[in-house]
Amino acid sequence: MSRIGKKPVELPTGVSAQVKGQTIEVKGPKGTRSFTAGDDVDIILDGNVVSVKPRGLSKRARQQWGMTRSMVANLAQGLTGGFKKELELVGVGYRAAMQGADLKLSLGYSHEVIFKVPAGITVTTPKQTEIVVEGIDQQLVGETAANIRKWRAPEPYKGKGIRYKDEYIFRKEGKKK
Repeated sequence: MSRIGKKPVELPTGVSAQVKGQTIEVKGPKGTRSFTAGDDVDIILDGNVVSVKPRGLSKRARQQWGMTRSMVANLAQGLTGGFKKELELVGVGYRAAMQGADLKLSLGYSHEVIFKVPAGITVTTPKQTEIVVEGIDQQLVGETAANIRKWRAPEPYKGKGIRYKDEYIFRKEGKKK
């Protein structure tokens, strides 16, 4: 039995859901999102509580059960509170600034990196060395933050690069004479 899948998802106030076959559409204060589940699970809407049940006892049905429940919970959470990833730049001369709808990064290259922000994502730079990525889609927020981080991943010797806010970088000792 799936410990995650067994738990029902209570929709917060201001959020409504509608189930059509295998698709659930959730509307909230920040917009509308939908998710289509596989054929191995049933999505049941009872008032403001959504529950997910497997259609069989196969391994795939049990896998889809917990994943579908997590996806539905993330839809509800994203439409009320949203998702957020914070990045920080560590290194001499490393800077970030918003230039219109694009993110301009100075990362020690001979040129500045212009990062196109995808639709549905809000990127802000409260300080020159901080980047905040926000949105209602958890997968898109994480993917955008990872793509920004990919331009200069933190290195283990000096710790320079773009890192997540609370990320620990395992430091290595340099060469000895």
